Amino acid sequence: MMKNRDREIEGLSLLGNQEVKYNYDYNPKVLETFENKNQENEYFVKFNCPEFTSLCPITGQPDFATIYISYVPSVYMVESKSLKLYLFSYRNHGGFHEDCVNTIMKDLIKLMDPKYIEVWGKFTPRGGISIDPYCNYGKEGTDWQDTAKQRLHMHDLNPEKVDNR
Repeated sequence: MMKNRDREIEGLSLLGNQEVKYNYDYNPKVLETFENKNQENEYFVKFNCPEFTSLCPITGQPDFATIYISYVPSVYMVESKSLKLYLFSYRNHGGFHEDCVNTIMKDLIKLMDPKYIEVWGKFTPRGGISIDPYCNYGKEGTDWQDTAKQRLHMHDLNPEKVDNR
């Protein structure tokens, strides 16, 4: 008979593994999921990644950002160590800021099929300009589809004061 803990970690190969190899090239295959134990509840899960890096696809110069990921899970949730390794895999990836943020969102939608998700990248300035792309998605045919539209429309009407860049 399988114990509760064994059931919870079944299929997870990265959590607790001390010999994990870090990919320096974009790799969505590293992402893993586990079952949401609270499917009857609607709630947000938020990840903050203050050390995200990618490369400018034209110059090859590094870009640095904090990536915020918020989602409302359905059946599956992303395992956090696999998410860390996935985001790390952008280190040598050449992509514009907007593309990186949208690709992260699309990969997580494909992985988890969440009710709602949003990804916001706050990139540090290069050449005197910072770029902060935001994207979101609400599952079609649900209230979350309407929420996504509303949040996108209202997203930056009251931008926060940026004093750290």
